[in-house]
Amino acid sequence: MCYSRGLGRFLQLFTAQWPEVDRPAFVGLFHDLPISWGAPTGSDDDSEYWEQRLPTMLKELADERPRKRLFDAIVIDEGQDFSLLWWEAVQSCLRNQLADTLYVFTDERQRIFDRHGESPITMNPIQLDENLRNSSQIVAGIADLALEPPIARNGPGDEIEWIDVGLEDAVAEADGQVEALMDAGWNAGQVALLTTGSRHPEQKNIVESEGIAAYWDQFFAEEDVFYGHVLGFKGLERPAVVLCLNGFRDPQRAIDMLYVGMSRATTKLIVVGDLTIFDEIYGC
Repeated sequence: MCYSRGLGRFLQLFTAQWPEVDRPAFVGLFHDLPISWGAPTGSDDDSEYWEQRLPTMLKELADERPRKRLFDAIVIDEGQDFSLLWWEAVQSCLRNQLADTLYVFTDERQRIFDRHGESPITMNPIQLDENLRNSSQIVAGIADLALEPPIARNGPGDEIEWIDVGLEDAVAEADGQVEALMDAGWNAGQVALLTTGSRHPEQKNIVESEGIAAYWDQFFAEEDVFYGHVLGFKGLERPAVVLCLNGFRDPQRAIDMLYVGMSRATTKLIVVGDLTIFDEIYGC
């Protein structure tokens, strides 16, 4: 399980290709597990429901559930997204909290939510110092944002483009850069436009008119330009990314959001917005 809807959907589609006998009993979002067990659904703008009531309900549902209907192993991806209450609920879902297995994968540089839960197990740090996702130019561009400079293992791609515009013009300019990529021969399914502040109007339109599931299925279909937010795109990638710096909800997380957003592009990266944010980060 994980927190990100996009990553959760990817894991569901990926494991659906396995032989049925090898598929996990549950694959998806942390939040979907208690709802599948009978917890009521809540609205997206009710943070108290997601952060407090739902994890509490999951723990209660797990405690009431027969042991044989719980899990003998749980795998958490992007564990830095989980809060303390979530960890307590996750542990309750194991048949035997002392003998069963909990695997947790985290990346501190991608801790971009204001949560401070700590994994209940002893973590064994693994230094992943080789970058297998991004072109050498993008690796160089994110080196100063990473906790440790990564070693580029891919060949060169396009040079990073930096478009310096004011906050009020960032989205319009990002849209123009998407059109320019298409004119240059990029296929729509290769391109993503990611924002750092408010969601792009096209993202809002698709979610409101077609729903969350259809929105993410469009991403995996790779037929159209994907409009997303950095917070929801962790663990995912596209060959070409236009990163639109249209504000930061939490300025304290700006470095982490820039690192995540820039590293989603495998070959072509265009950064659009007020580039003085980089001067502020580095104290220039």
